[in-house]
Amino acid sequence: MSQTTFTPPAAARMTPQELRSSMSLAAVIGLRMLGLFMIIPVFTIYARTVPGGDNGTTVGIAIGIYGLVQALFYIPYGWLSDRLGRKPVIAAGLAIFALGSVIAALAHDMNGLILGRAVQGLGAVSSAVIAFVADLTAEANRTKAMAMVGGFIGISYAIAIVSAPPLFDWIGMKGIFLLIAALAVLAIAVVFWVVPDPGAKPVHHKAPFRAVLHHPELLRLNFGVFVLHATQIALFVVIPRALVAAGLPVARHWELYLPVMGVSFVLMVPAIIVAEKRGQMKPVMLGAIALLLVGQVLLATVPHTLWMVATFMLIYFLGFNVLEATQPSLVSKLAPGERKGAAMGVYNTTQSLGYAAGGAGGGWLLAHISGNAVFAACSVLVLAWLAVASTMARPPQRGRSDVAARKI
Repeated sequence: MSQTTFTPPAAARMTPQELRSSMSLAAVIGLRMLGLFMIIPVFTIYARTVPGGDNGTTVGIAIGIYGLVQALFYIPYGWLSDRLGRKPVIAAGLAIFALGSVIAALAHDMNGLILGRAVQGLGAVSSAVIAFVADLTAEANRTKAMAMVGGFIGISYAIAIVSAPPLFDWIGMKGIFLLIAALAVLAIAVVFWVVPDPGAKPVHHKAPFRAVLHHPELLRLNFGVFVLHATQIALFVVIPRALVAAGLPVARHWELYLPVMGVSFVLMVPAIIVAEKRGQMKPVMLGAIALLLVGQVLLATVPHTLWMVATFMLIYFLGFNVLEATQPSLVSKLAPGERKGAAMGVYNTTQSLGYAAGGAGGGWLLAHISGNAVFAACSVLVLAWLAVASTMARPPQRGRSDVAARKI
């Protein structure tokens, strides 16, 4: 175990220890999410080869149950980490996640896969990791640290979406599940041997959940992340099968995902700069939500040729990546200092509920109606989000207003 201890300084520039803390904890979440995201592009194809996998509702449950179970355990993990320490709780959660991955790898039918996915969801360590980031960074550097975590998640997502199809062709779904378990074990090693120990045991303060739940801007962001991840997962209930039907074998899906994710990340950068440095967060967010809506409507109404699907996914993921980067930052800015942990806990919980709803709902619609019905339902959700977000107050800007926000 690392013998390094750390007490966050009150500085505007991140110290080497803060950089080490932030990057290593971001790597922990990134390794875990890399494995999780690898499942998304190929699971519905694999399910067809498993007894019970011809039922779209069952497949959707297998995808979504992870998010549902995870949502139930975010707050307990944070609570336990306050009392037992961050490292042992995070390591235990990662070990449970690895166990669930092994169960899924050994499963012979959809019931076994659902069990494995549920056990994976029991390893809901994100809230404890985020709390650990807060322990090891100064208040002035907290947003930078959270941005690193978000960046690692985004990179993990891009790598996973591109690498999953060829990996599926090479080692199969069972091999991917075992690889996920290995990544979780590697993350445990990072926790104990790379992440510094805090200088003092974290003090538990009762989180004022009522104040967080009544905050109108946070409620808008929570609804937004629910819709964002529900539509994302529902999208991948249908898209892999649509690509196969359009003539692109699973092993070659990366040929579509790689340019889509690469171009969307490049195009995202100017939008983030405009949002953060020029104080245009609200119009950028509304534009990104509008892109989600356009992408879903086109997927619902236009025939699915490979070029069309690639174009529509590019539109969708440009909006998705912008929102995935800006929304957590807004949560940290809008929640007063002592309420940041509670706000992120609720945000993460609604994100996981969206994951569960997107998997189960998308699977049911695919099984009972059609793939286009999935995109139509997602379009309605995104339209509702656009209406809700249009009434949001202008978010705090960097500089003076940001300093003022810290004093609340």
